[in-house]
Amino acid sequence: MAKCCLGNFVILPLIELTQKQACKLALVSQGLHKNNPFGQGLTGVTATLKQLSYVQIDSISVIQRAHHHCLWSRVKNYQPEFLEQLIAQQQIFEYWSHAAAYLPMQDYRFSLPKKRAVASGEKHWRDKNPIAEKRVLQRIKQEGPLRAADFEHKGNHKSSGWWDWKPDKVALEQLFIEGELMVVKRLGFQKVYDLTERVLPSSIDTTVPTVREYERYLIERYLCAHGFASAQQISYLRKGMRSQLTETCQQMLENKELQPITVGGKAYYALPNATDLLKHSISRDQVHILSPFDNLVIQRKRLSDIFGFDYQIECYVPAHKRQYGYFSLPLLWGAQFVGRMDAKVDRKTQVLYIQNLHLETNKTEKFIEVLKPVLLSFMEFNSANQIQVRQVTSQVYLQGNTIADVKKRLQAF
Repeated sequence: MAKCCLGNFVILPLIELTQKQACKLALVSQGLHKNNPFGQGLTGVTATLKQLSYVQIDSISVIQRAHHHCLWSRVKNYQPEFLEQLIAQQQIFEYWSHAAAYLPMQDYRFSLPKKRAVASGEKHWRDKNPIAEKRVLQRIKQEGPLRAADFEHKGNHKSSGWWDWKPDKVALEQLFIEGELMVVKRLGFQKVYDLTERVLPSSIDTTVPTVREYERYLIERYLCAHGFASAQQISYLRKGMRSQLTETCQQMLENKELQPITVGGKAYYALPNATDLLKHSISRDQVHILSPFDNLVIQRKRLSDIFGFDYQIECYVPAHKRQYGYFSLPLLWGAQFVGRMDAKVDRKTQVLYIQNLHLETNKTEKFIEVLKPVLLSFMEFNSANQIQVRQVTSQVYLQGNTIADVKKRLQAF
């Protein structure tokens, strides 16, 4: 331990973590150190959301969507309908975090600063359309919950993408971001909107937090979910908030509400007693097939700094420039990332295709053995009954017969 000086303040102790300890702290905070860290079923899902603060929603569906995948990685018996049930039970709600997300209902009041800012003129994605907003709001008041598809598009051209939404869909989304509407469910992947006053439980605190309260919330929730962080990481995709969050972190540090730590010479903040989590153990044989949008990996620079894993999702990369595949999933073995797996499910034939399994470990035999049961569970999660491995590549040298053996063993269910 060493002293940490901040101006005229002396803050004790400065804890220096090894890279291995940092990885462990991050994994335990994320609930990726053991099976069912937060429980099973609906209670497991709500507990996971409270711990992680949010789960990102994404539309890509080559396998189960990201929000389901993230929860499946932490809740053993997870079923996609759990989220819909929890929305109906008013335990969680859908809104904007750093992206579209499911959040615990107990955090509702901390969505209000964003809603008030947009309602006061801050632009989210598109310009306001008061006439369309009045029209859709009136229909929902009279008819009850509606989707964008329930509004007729009177234009002469067909929409060509999310940037070309019909006016009523834009109005619905604007009213949702402003807080006038909430999502009560999704049909397929389409949002169904209703008036917030008809959805929000009467017991929920709707007091708008002060600026400092909101900043402290962001800091504490991030540190709870990740174990430690810099102000830059906490302010990820929160435009214009980095300097404010840095100042609040420093104030909390002075008040001994935060613990200073370093990893590899880099300074971070942590909650008091965060390092108590290092008492937990991580199974060396545990494998996680993670979503590209999983909370652990979504900040790619942090992932590289802490785990030494350079990762990029390549669905946005031109096909001829892809190195690992369209939708490669990070593979976590114990406390190390050991590869990535480009996967796609054919829902008609119920086949899970492993387009490319890229290995980054020299312990191939052992890894394949511990991967097999997880891959079987992943296959079932994706409603498939067969696996076909199309390609195996490796960062380390593998003989041709080893590659053929890997493919054979992974398909032998």
